[in-house]
Amino acid sequence: MLGIFSVLWVGLGIWWGRRATSYDGFSVAGRNVGLALGTATAVATWITSNTTMLAPQFALQLGVWGALAYSTASFGLFAFAPMSGRIRRLMPHGYTAVEFVRRRYGPVTTVMFLVISLFYALTWLVSMSMAGGKLLHVLSGIPYPVGMSVVVLVCVLYTLFGGMYAVIGTDFIQSLIILVGLVVVATAVLYQIDIADVHARLQADRPMLLSIAFPAALMALFNNLLFGFGEIFHSNVWWSRAFAMREGVGPKAYALGGLLWLPVPIVAGFLGLAAPALGIGISQPDTVGPLVAATLLGYGGALLVFVVVFCSLASSIDSLLAATSDLIVNDMVEPCLAADVSDSSKRRWSMIAIVGLGFTAWVVALPNVGTLATVLFFAGPMVASCIWPIVGGLYWRRASPLAASSAMLLGNACGLTAYFTIGWFVASLVGAAVSGVVFVIGMKVSPGDFDFDSLASPKAEG
Repeated sequence: MLGIFSVLWVGLGIWWGRRATSYDGFSVAGRNVGLALGTATAVATWITSNTTMLAPQFALQLGVWGALAYSTASFGLFAFAPMSGRIRRLMPHGYTAVEFVRRRYGPVTTVMFLVISLFYALTWLVSMSMAGGKLLHVLSGIPYPVGMSVVVLVCVLYTLFGGMYAVIGTDFIQSLIILVGLVVVATAVLYQIDIADVHARLQADRPMLLSIAFPAALMALFNNLLFGFGEIFHSNVWWSRAFAMREGVGPKAYALGGLLWLPVPIVAGFLGLAAPALGIGISQPDTVGPLVAATLLGYGGALLVFVVVFCSLASSIDSLLAATSDLIVNDMVEPCLAADVSDSSKRRWSMIAIVGLGFTAWVVALPNVGTLATVLFFAGPMVASCIWPIVGGLYWRRASPLAASSAMLLGNACGLTAYFTIGWFVASLVGAAVSGVVFVIGMKVSPGDFDFDSLASPKAEG
């Protein structure tokens, strides 16, 4: 199955890549993506390994609130829906979120935002690379380094050949496979176990998992909500899709994507709740979902789980590779060269960036240190501190460079302090709260007066 899907995705990437005859085609799919493909790419990209593997871990460690906490990430898609329309109108020729920050807030804020964006992208890439290796090892015994390496290599290859055309095209197929596969897995699991028995065992052995007053779980609920907002608002994965969709399509696509995504982590999270009741020993909590499904459903179930999670991995890794390479080319390479870069040169630099990102993620993921939650949520306070600068920058002309940079800096500092002194489940919450207060104070102390019409031109200095 690994070989079949590897050949399929690479082949489709080469086939769709034939349409990427210009840099616009390679990076933003010609800015002509319609509603069906737009919705599918939003769903597939947001159904990551973190959805299919972290949601069960949340439920295993934090109970019912844990599964619900992960589902709150859908609110980020709902909130970004109207924002995507405004982004498309304000910057019809735009490529990246960093470009917006540079033109809106200037160089100091841009450097901070670029560092956060690159760090978050690498963290997400590493967590999904780890998930691929863990998945294959749990289901088939394939050594972690081998499985992880194959997953990263396949995604790098088809993104390299096809760019955004390949990413969105494969996302459409992957979203259908993921949604159908999850329905089949959930139905089969529910047929195998009795929910009443699961509830009774949890009530007797681990009652806190069912408690509505579980403190850590309640904090994780709001922490994950704000982490989801920060992830989507700041990440070029979502901005690049806003630029790629036809005008008017983005709000509908992101709203539909959020609706389709909402039940997925709840379904996946149930697997985590079932593990203690079934007496399944779990050595690594982030592997509980695939392990429970494979244990209950046997060999066929293991294959089905592999297909679902492998598709969710590929649909997110390719998106990150493509969107982050845009950041590197447009916001690092081109400014450094201080000259207009030709289409062919941009395409070449994009390919170099994709290979470099894939190799870096592979090197960092190889030691297999930590769980998916601890790795991913380390970036939580960073992205949460960007929520208010992005929202303010899009809608409020009084939002100023001082307000934005101060909010990012202090939100980061306080959020990371909370991560190390309290836990990952409060870091994003603290980062967003501090950032919001500082941003409002910054606008009062140093108000701006920005002309939004200046964003419409193809090029402008920060």
